[in-house]
Amino acid sequence: MSGEAARGFPAFPAQGGRRSTRGKSWWARAWVQALEDTSLDADQLRKGRRTANSGQVGTITISPGRLAATVYSPEDVYEAVVEIDRLDDDEWSRFLDQVVARAGHIAALLDGEMPHDLVDAAADAGVPLLPGIGDLDPSCTCDSWELPCQHAAGLCYQVAWLLDEDPFVLLLLRGRSRETLLEDLQRRSSGPTPSTAPASSEIHHEGVVATDAAALEPAQLPELPELPPKVAIDDLVVSGTQPLAELEATTLPLLVLDAARRARAQLNALLSGAPDPWVLDEWQDSIRLAADHPVLRERVTATWDRPDAVALGVQAWTYGGAPGLDVLENTWTPDAGDLARARTELLAAADGELEIVVEGNRVTTGGSVRCQTRLDRTGRWHPYQLVDDEWHPAGPPDRDPTPALAAQDAW
Repeated sequence: MSGEAARGFPAFPAQGGRRSTRGKSWWARAWVQALEDTSLDADQLRKGRRTANSGQVGTITISPGRLAATVYSPEDVYEAVVEIDRLDDDEWSRFLDQVVARAGHIAALLDGEMPHDLVDAAADAGVPLLPGIGDLDPSCTCDSWELPCQHAAGLCYQVAWLLDEDPFVLLLLRGRSRETLLEDLQRRSSGPTPSTAPASSEIHHEGVVATDAAALEPAQLPELPELPPKVAIDDLVVSGTQPLAELEATTLPLLVLDAARRARAQLNALLSGAPDPWVLDEWQDSIRLAADHPVLRERVTATWDRPDAVALGVQAWTYGGAPGLDVLENTWTPDAGDLARARTELLAAADGELEIVVEGNRVTTGGSVRCQTRLDRTGRWHPYQLVDDEWHPAGPPDRDPTPALAAQDAW
């Protein structure tokens, strides 16, 4: 398949404050770096950042090798275009080889992440995913001779926001749509056809001594297993084990299901090279169970005899998982630069003066806008609202601290 496709993205509204135009993800920042390294005029970049934040860029159309948008300025309307080289069929083949080499790569892409090791492996195979100096070719109908002009720069800065949310945008620019790419991956991952598959009697599963495996070259190591599909409760067969007398009949299957899902998460982390799932103590794991399986909530509450704490913990976990529960219960001291950026963005987004108090990873505002945002250890900010003199989680986390300024009834 050719992979030809195009996607349209609605225009970004004017940002309430100075939204970061450098991107939040490492791959979006690499995109911005390529743009800025290409430019010879810092003033055009500065104007481009204002253009991106002002809401002047219209609908963005992204197709293989090309991104375009109409830019509306006070003096005229311009058509900005940025071109980038598409990968050829041979490069796509080598890239797909790198994706299927690690089971976790596909899962990471679908989860909105661009793994570092995938990009590095692709580069080693001669496949440039991220642009470098001079790889972006901007043009515009304005009469500016500087390239990129402020209109093309504003378009590129907004594309960094799109890349933050969906790494498939970058892959589309390089020539393949999400659907085509996943179809290609499915064909490669499906293995040999029935006519070529070895008979079951010919399959041998022999173990490898750990010391021998350590001495092998990477190409000699056994293939990694595929990540099994997620298990539903109807797929479970719980037999040969009787639940404890104090357990309800429905509890044992739920605990088995939970154990299966936790094991799958551990395996996914190992296959993808990602950090292990968050290590939980007994209290935190109880909150996780109560949040993931509401039918167990009453039992968890009775076990701990802390109904208010359980309810608050479930709320925090529901919004932000383990990092959300961690920021509910703990404070820590983040990098001073992260706190300074949060202060700057909150001040820029607020309408008028804003009193700000920083305590560890918690940033609290005073005055007429009373809110709090807490930074977790993965770099996301969790909004909090004041309820009867107690801070409660108010919404899902974001890499931008300003959603905490939203009205409480917006969540």
